[in-house]
Amino acid sequence: MSEASRNRTRIAGLGVGALFVVLAGKAGYLALAGGAAPVHHSAKEAPRVARADIVDRNGELLATSVSAYSLVANPKLIWDGGDVAAALATVLPEIDVESLSERLSDQTREFVWVKRGLTPRQRKAVFDLGLEGLRFEEESRRAYPRGTLAGHVLGFTNIDGVGAGGVEYSQNDRLAKGGEAVRLTIDNGVQAAVEAELAATAAEHDIQGGAAILMDAQTGEVRAMASWPPFDPNRSLDIEVSDPSRLNRAVGAVYELGSVFKPFTVAAAIESGVVHPKDLFDVRKPLEIKGYTIKDDHPFHGDADVTHIISESSNIGTVRINEKLGTRRQQAFLKQAGLMDRAHIELSGSAAPILPERFDDLYSATISYGHGIAVTPMAYLEAFSAFANGGERVQPTLIMNHRERPQPVRVMSALTAEIVNVMMREAVVTGTGKNAEVAGYRVAGKTGTAEKPVVGGYSDTENVTSFAAIFPYDRPQYALIVTLDDPQAGNEIGVTAAYNAAPTAGRIIERVAPLLGLAPRFEDIRPAGAPLGSAQEKRSSL
Repeated sequence: MSEASRNRTRIAGLGVGALFVVLAGKAGYLALAGGAAPVHHSAKEAPRVARADIVDRNGELLATSVSAYSLVANPKLIWDGGDVAAALATVLPEIDVESLSERLSDQTREFVWVKRGLTPRQRKAVFDLGLEGLRFEEESRRAYPRGTLAGHVLGFTNIDGVGAGGVEYSQNDRLAKGGEAVRLTIDNGVQAAVEAELAATAAEHDIQGGAAILMDAQTGEVRAMASWPPFDPNRSLDIEVSDPSRLNRAVGAVYELGSVFKPFTVAAAIESGVVHPKDLFDVRKPLEIKGYTIKDDHPFHGDADVTHIISESSNIGTVRINEKLGTRRQQAFLKQAGLMDRAHIELSGSAAPILPERFDDLYSATISYGHGIAVTPMAYLEAFSAFANGGERVQPTLIMNHRERPQPVRVMSALTAEIVNVMMREAVVTGTGKNAEVAGYRVAGKTGTAEKPVVGGYSDTENVTSFAAIFPYDRPQYALIVTLDDPQAGNEIGVTAAYNAAPTAGRIIERVAPLLGLAPRFEDIRPAGAPLGSAQEKRSSL
């Protein structure tokens, strides 16, 4: 062979070798042998900005973005879509083989999502199959490192990384721009304590659902918001829409809350000048209104003043007070307190209250003690916090340094708020709220037990119980609501709020007060059985 022939042979061999290199590279791409293929962006497509983090008030991480891989296919590069779909089903059993087979067999398409958000184990399993026409595409996925902690508050994003619930939804525009983290008002430590106590109560009393909210009544900052059952936003794409854990009962469920409404009735009557705290009312006999009987769980054997009507939770006495107040003034007060509107807070799904079509005498009477009107725990707490803020209610917030908040609304005078606080302190010291007392922190509050509405009336067996609290009583700063849906007796003899919601609130306060920087005060310790704090002295001066 001549030198020229040998040169031509070498050139041809190099060409064939280069072709084999190209084909080998092509085959490697088709069979995922080269690992994850890079994501290609067109010249017009800007790289996606990483979604901003969400942190608690102390900067502790609650939500962040991480890299994840999704599996995509090009049907034009797949020989048999059915075979590929069947093979993938061996490592991704959740996929619909028939549907995927049909999509992978469509030769008019060049891009098909197979599975979004693969776990590392799933990605390796697919890679090891060595299938044709598939590749991995890197995407940004939301991760919640604290699991269920504040899950209902945080919400979740959809498959495309867009906010679809909670703060992720309400602050989506801000989060999508990336950059500085969104800082919440909640404190991870306080939130964890509230969730733990709600979970303990759920286990003891086998509740259907529940909620607990702690708010700084001076600023409106929500320090903790818990809902039961808990929700893990990391699993949001796997949880059915109808699953009970998806509902944030703090803002998305309305309840007839019962006797926790009585302080509003008393405050309205005192503010209107139609009732004095020392006025006496005949509460011995049940009342009949339009064929409906109103009675008390704990019969009185004489007249009762307004303080005892609150502390011993008399329905009859509250209706007597409301008769002096009148329907028109009752409605005006409830509206001013915000109880006839949904709670305005940075969360999706804030439920509107359920109100009667018209306030007749019967509805006016039952609403005075919390039946016939249904509100969310958040809406209730916003109104109730006025007792801890000199008579003004502040719109609640979950976002630190939120700039678009309205001015406080005057609900009652500071004097009226203080008078009712004295009564609610008495309810904890000597009345139905005894199990909410916490040594050193002087709790004021009110129990509420309401039969659940059913078709044609109210249930004889299912209740909603609540305890609304203010602490410290003598220097009010925080307001708390605990609401339990259908608690069972557990280790106690009763199912009223005194036996479940009140002790839950007490345990929460005992745990969170030190975390909030509140030092216990014991200088007013009284002999056993005597009222704690200065409630008795204040009451005698009213």
